[in-house]
Amino acid sequence: MNEHDFSNALVALLAEIGEDPNREGLAKTPARVWESLHYMTRGCREDLGTLMEGAVFPEKSRDMILLRDIDFTSLCEHHMLPFFGIVHVGYRPEGQIIGLSKIVRVVDHFACRLQVQERLTAEIADALFDALKPRALAVSMTATHMCMAARGVQKHDSRVVSSAFRGTPREIEDFRPEFLAGIGKIDG
Repeated sequence: MNEHDFSNALVALLAEIGEDPNREGLAKTPARVWESLHYMTRGCREDLGTLMEGAVFPEKSRDMILLRDIDFTSLCEHHMLPFFGIVHVGYRPEGQIIGLSKIVRVVDHFACRLQVQERLTAEIADALFDALKPRALAVSMTATHMCMAARGVQKHDSRVVSSAFRGTPREIEDFRPEFLAGIGKIDG
């Protein structure tokens, strides 16, 4: 669909919900919605391989690396309403590390598409685990979903927490307490 067809469809939608698509405040709305949707779904059009190019470096460290409180915003694929919150990513390297800004870019890559939080968490974990091949890796995400806060059950203070752990069962068992303590979920 091109921008012109999208604009016509949105004008029809505005009329359907009882708005006057010709009123001054809505005159530029179709173009703004087109632009916002393209921005918020850019992850569908990005190439993850290009994004990850040159991101991994040799390093002997075997101690946990933790990047906390990465802000993200995504769109619920069921209602096309935002969900947003924070992501924590931690890993124990095995001979290589990744540039910290690339972790953020991976989060944004997968968040910027129509999503469900469960899949988003797993996609971030899988992409980073595949690129790094660490001993263990964990992703924890906490989000507020506008589909729950602004409609339906209208639970404004509810948060959804999801997590994904990657590695061998033994490495995960060893890594989990350190990661959870690092993100403040258990006492270290």
